[in-house]
Amino acid sequence: MSETADQEYVAYVTARLPALRRLAYALCGDADQADDLVQETATRLYPRWSRLGEVDRLDAYVRTVLVRLFLDSRRRGWWRVHLFGGPPDVRSTEDRGVEDRTVLRDALDRVPPRQRAVLVLRFLHDLPVEEVARTLGCSPGTVKSQTSHGLAAMRRLLGDRELAGRTGTER
Repeated sequence: MSETADQEYVAYVTARLPALRRLAYALCGDADQADDLVQETATRLYPRWSRLGEVDRLDAYVRTVLVRLFLDSRRRGWWRVHLFGGPPDVRSTEDRGVEDRTVLRDALDRVPPRQRAVLVLRFLHDLPVEEVARTLGCSPGTVKSQTSHGLAAMRRLLGDRELAGRTGTER
């Protein structure tokens, strides 16, 4: 790859890094796994960079690569290996929003990966059904049904909690 193409690649990845990390974290719920996903995405992007000038929507392409890597990792399951019996002790804070986010994150972690990907892309990243369908390589009808099943699973997991009514039903 030419030095100019290398510089363009580094500039693009550097500029998109925060957004890619947010998406990866929303999908997997773990900072280290999110970093691994972003690194793998950037690694897969590099050899294809010279041909990506032909891609109309580069951000959508990169987002698709990241989401598909996430889904593939869940099928393989190697990230499910835990070296410790449980998470480290965390101090309690007064910020009620943190508790709400933790409850939602825990429930989201228990939703099947494909449904989780649909919920994250639709509600956290505010993408339309058609864009999610392109990202996941499926039909808009599949996205709608996965959204419905994912929201139902979230409601079931949240039970009677006050948050159950706020899990995306406004949309």
